[in-house]
Amino acid sequence: MMLEEEALAQDAATIEHEHEGEELDFSAAPPTLDPSLRAPVEADAALMKEIHSIPQKMAFKIGEAAEMVGVKQYVLRYWETEFDMLRPRKSANGQRVYSRKDVETAMMIKKLLYQDRFSIEGARTALRQLKSTVKNVVTEEKTTQKLVRSQENVVTGIQDLLEEIRRARSAFLEC
Repeated sequence: MMLEEEALAQDAATIEHEHEGEELDFSAAPPTLDPSLRAPVEADAALMKEIHSIPQKMAFKIGEAAEMVGVKQYVLRYWETEFDMLRPRKSANGQRVYSRKDVETAMMIKKLLYQDRFSIEGARTALRQLKSTVKNVVTEEKTTQKLVRSQENVVTGIQDLLEEIRRARSAFLEC
């Protein structure tokens, strides 16, 4: 970020020097930063903690979802209009029914808009990348958990084997 600011300051100084004495028109819209040039969106620890805190339920009403995400219900309804990835089902009586994936998506949107300060348009683009990053982190966590359980089973097996050897040895020595 600091390098970008320094580069912008240098560019401004160069333009000022090149156009010294000329009347510059600043009414044009400022150039936008190409989203592909931005730093990759990270799934930080706070986001992962929020995602892991979602209860293991099949569905959530809009009030429950809004409370978990930390926004008002009308914000979620607005995000539904802006983000194609956020599409809760409707129940038979017309209520929104958010799945766990919908709540996760809403948490990611909140992070992009409130924490990372993306515009709606920028957040749309970054959301795909963030979903992929979160998926990779969750997969790594599950793999790590499996490895830990596997190692625990090996250790338990070795301990059982040592106990058997001790018993066999003491039985042999008693003979």
